[in-house]
Amino acid sequence: MKKIIISLITFLAIAFPLTVFALNIGTGSGAGGTSYLENARKSSGFGQATETTFASNLGLVVKIVLSFSGVIFMSLMVYAGYLWMTARGESQTIEKAQTIIRAAIIGMIITVGAYSITNFIVPAILERVTK
Repeated sequence: MKKIIISLITFLAIAFPLTVFALNIGTGSGAGGTSYLENARKSSGFGQATETTFASNLGLVVKIVLSFSGVIFMSLMVYAGYLWMTARGESQTIEKAQTIIRAAIIGMIITVGAYSITNFIVPAILERVTK
């Protein structure tokens, strides 16, 4: 029964991957309906500002890192599942597989939690700063 559940979860995770979207803090609407980029350009005194901002570059890096952490998580889960299925009743190998699974899940929870907190807090801070 456990093998069926693990196989089903693995199949669903591979068949329907989730897309990770990075927070865009460079082109949102600021005070007066203008973009944050336009407000920064006006207050700094520069004549021209482009849409390629540090925030969008940083968002791209965050997106890549989160995607890579998802690949690492999936790889660890597949490896631990393989260890568990080929353990042949050896308790030491089963415990090793369970430890890898727990560590991978805890790491993914921490990563998703950090992203979620950032996704909620950064826009609130930017909203107060631009007022």
